[in-house]
Amino acid sequence: MQNTRLFTSFCTFIFCTLVFINSSSFAQTDFPNKPINLISPYPPGGAVDQAARSIGQSLFKIWNQPVVVNTKPGAGGAIGIQAVANATPDGYTLLVTAPALLSMPESDRLFGKTPSFDRSQFTPLALLSADPVLFVVKADAPWKTFEEFVAYAKKNPDKVPYSSSGNYSNLHLPVEMIANAAGIKLQHIPYSGGGPSLTAVLGGQVAMTAGVPGVVVPQVKAGNMRALLTTGAKRHPQFPDIPTALELGYKNAEFYLWVGLFAPVKTPENLTLKMRKDIGRAVQDPEYVLSSEKMGVLIDYRDGKDFDDFLNKDQERLTNTIKRIGKIE
Repeated sequence: MQNTRLFTSFCTFIFCTLVFINSSSFAQTDFPNKPINLISPYPPGGAVDQAARSIGQSLFKIWNQPVVVNTKPGAGGAIGIQAVANATPDGYTLLVTAPALLSMPESDRLFGKTPSFDRSQFTPLALLSADPVLFVVKADAPWKTFEEFVAYAKKNPDKVPYSSSGNYSNLHLPVEMIANAAGIKLQHIPYSGGGPSLTAVLGGQVAMTAGVPGVVVPQVKAGNMRALLTTGAKRHPQFPDIPTALELGYKNAEFYLWVGLFAPVKTPENLTLKMRKDIGRAVQDPEYVLSSEKMGVLIDYRDGKDFDDFLNKDQERLTNTIKRIGKIE
């Protein structure tokens, strides 16, 4: 009798193990078997939305399933990001987003608010791009170099206005980061977005702003604006004569307006591994590469630990900058 029970238990164990293995294998090979919902938490037409549509087209070739870009703007990106955090972790709802994933929870904590989402609610899949921002002034501005701009700002503390896309935004934080490193105090004028912020410089309402290369390059090439500085680790290929903040000796002043893909945190590991592998193939698609070049975007593909390390460093820089800025009422 006892031997019979042991034999039965052993058979049950083997059966369950085989079922688990077969289920895992099925999940790996069967995914995806329906359209993927890729949520962008920003309005259509912006850098994140464009990146989402471009990678979606390349993934369609691999998955043979549509990657539907669903824009859910609002609350600075919080609505769309929170939607993915609360989604079923089955690989069919993914997030494409930017540094606000890291900065918004920190700004909420600064004001004593409970963040509506947190980085810990997501599994990083892949970094797609990491664009430095360029500090630009109007073409007829008196400053030919960033050193001249700094010298003027030191003589006129809190009197040199600059525009951004809003408090604690992706265009506000890098300026404050480098202003602190340079020992200058500027006057911040927030606008409703990157477009109005750029227009304010062209119209002479403010002296300077920051912008991604894809947006400011046309203005510089048209002779409307002048670039003074870039925030990357190395010079931008389209601006080989423009120094980086690091070159000028400004430590901890590296900043990127990056775009990355994320899944809800409890997504099965076998699915995340498959998605990361497929995204790695997608970014090598010639059409994706060409699309990125046309948008002036620097592809910087990283996944797994490399992407997580990148996020850790960025989190530290952004958190320190937000705390230094303090509450803006």
